[in-house]
Amino acid sequence: MTSPHPIVAVLNGPNLNLLGQRQPELYGRTTLAELEAMVGAKASALGLAVEFRQSNHEGELIGWVQACRGRARGIVINPAGYTHTSVALLDALLAAELPVIEVHLTNIHRREPFRQTSITGKAATGIIAGLGPAGYLLALEAMAQLIRGGA
Repeated sequence: MTSPHPIVAVLNGPNLNLLGQRQPELYGRTTLAELEAMVGAKASALGLAVEFRQSNHEGELIGWVQACRGRARGIVINPAGYTHTSVALLDALLAAELPVIEVHLTNIHRREPFRQTSITGKAATGIIAGLGPAGYLLALEAMAQLIRGGA
């Protein structure tokens, strides 16, 4: 069954399944399930349908990105550690030919030097970093504007 609303994939990379438990001083106490509920509510308010997923496996993320092509209207992605390492994920995002908004809970530019470069960001229409879970909600607002041609 297809959704009457534009589909936005919200994809999360490795270790985000530990959100709320792993380094809460950096990543906060919001769990992935709580984040998914926040994203779902925001998407509904914006007239979007969301497919929210998380994987610790690069190939699975790449498969999900490829599946968006011709089906979803946009991708919001937190590639997590793959941000700085995955040319393959970058290539998949570019091949999707969709608007992409990259989200990071922390400000990667204030982190260790190896975290300050985003390989996957080269495929992004925009990048939101350092605003915690609110970054996902802002990404959905921006994506809604992009989909409707207002940005």
